[in-house]
Formats: sequence, C-alpha cells, structure tokens
Amino acid sequence: MTQSENDEAMADTIMALGTPELPQHFSRWVKRLAAFDNLIIIAYHGEHRPAVLYREYTDPVVYLPMDSQYLGGDYLLDPFYREHLRGEVQGIRRLKDIAPDHFRRTHYYKNYYQQTTLLDEVAVFANVTESDTITACFGRDRSSGKPFNKRELENLHHYENILSSLLKKHWQDYRFEGVSKAAPAPLEERLREALNQQHSIRLSPRQAEVALFILRGHSSLSISLHLDVSLQTVKVFRRQLYAKCCISSQAELFALLMPLFARLAENR
Repeated sequence: MTQSENDEAMADTIMALGTPELPQHFSRWVKRLAAFDNLIIIAYHGEHRPAVLYREYTDPVVYLPMDSQYLGGDYLLDPFYREHLRGEVQGIRRLKDIAPDHFRRTHYYKNYYQQTTLLDEVAVFANVTESDTITACFGRDRSSGKPFNKRELENLHHYENILSSLLKKHWQDYRFEGVSKAAPAPLEERLREALNQQHSIRLSPRQAEVALFILRGHSSLSISLHLDVSLQTVKVFRRQLYAKCCISSQAELFALLMPLFARLAENR
C-alpha cells in the first residue's frame, strides 16, 4: 500500500461520513492497513443487549452463532463487552491482550469462539455517549489461517485516533432502541436471583462475583488481584461457591450457570 493509496482511501471514508456507505468505505480503508477476513460493527449500550450495525465476512461460518449465542447471552462473558463496561474506552484493543489469563478454558471460548474459527481479533472502540460505545471488530479466521502481524497492528495503532473519531462522528446521533427502559440490575444481582428462582441456590454477592470471574476465564490469582484479596481468600470463596452449588469443578459450574445467561441477557 502506497501512502497515496492510503490517503485516498482515508479521504473516501471521510467523505462517506453521514451516509449509508460509510461502513463499506471504512472497511476498504482498514483492509489496506491490516487485511482482515471479517468485520462486525456493534453498538453497546450500558448493560443492555448489544445491537449489530454492520457485518461482512469471507467465510459465513464466522457469524453463524452470532445472533443465537452471542446476542443470546454469551456477550456477557466477552472481553470486548467487558472493556466497554469500563467506560470511556477509545482506540485499539486486541482480544488476546485484554482477555483473562484462563480465557481459552472458558465455555465462551470453547463453545462460541472456537465455533467461529476466529484466530485473532482487533477492535476499534469509540464512545458516543457516557453509556454508548460503537465497536468495530476486525477478525482473522480460517479463511486466511493466520493472526495479524506486527506491521498490521502498528498500522492500526498509528491511525487509532482517526478510526475512533470516524466511528464516533458517523454514529453521533445513534440512539439505542431500548433507551427508554430502565437500566438492568448489575449482572451479579441478576445471577443470584436466577439461581435462587431456578435452583433454590442462594449465593452471597461475593460468591456470585467470583462465579462470574471464573466464567470469564480468570484464574484464582487473577481474581485475587481484581478483588484485592489474598489468594487463600479466593480459594475459600470458590469452595463455598462449589459447596452451595453442589458441584466440584469448573466444568460443572459452566454447565449449571451458562443456561441461565439467556435469561440474564436484557431484551431490547
């Protein structure tokens, strides 16, 4: 890619702002910076269920489980969704850099992410409002069979402020369809309520919090660092959690809790 070609693609993208063609021009420009196999643009609004604004792909299998699984509740465990919840997130994030240390051991990874055949994923974040985030996720899947290389990542980081600004400007008037609804209760509260209603299991707030950390792929050490408690304390919480749920492994915890996530996902 020559500088002239890059400048022309960027100029075309800027000219497309405010028109239905913006996603296609945005895609063509980014593909010159880092060739990708698939792109999906998602709008996150607080803890409500996200909305897909645009998608394109080389291999259709990559998005087959999107509507039923991801939007059906799996997004609650997604590292990109968790990044959105931090608030005021701008610029580039690579999934492998923000995912928890045991992410590849999770139900989400094994039963959703692997199914998509994604090998690598990079997202551009743009805060539209205090609670709304537009995220453009560029992926490499089995179509190319390889992750992004160092130069491609450097290209994306070099233009990350412009990429974020373009998304923010184009979707500045975007309004979430369910904005009139009250914000859902924190996920920990919804999980405790669902467990009590479905299985008569009463977890403490801390036990529910630890359960969610485990589902997202955090090791005991990672949980201790996030909660600012000792590793031994985390182990106590885990034993209490497993005892109340009458289980003895992470696999059983996944089997118990994952069916509840569709109920926990806030309907639009």
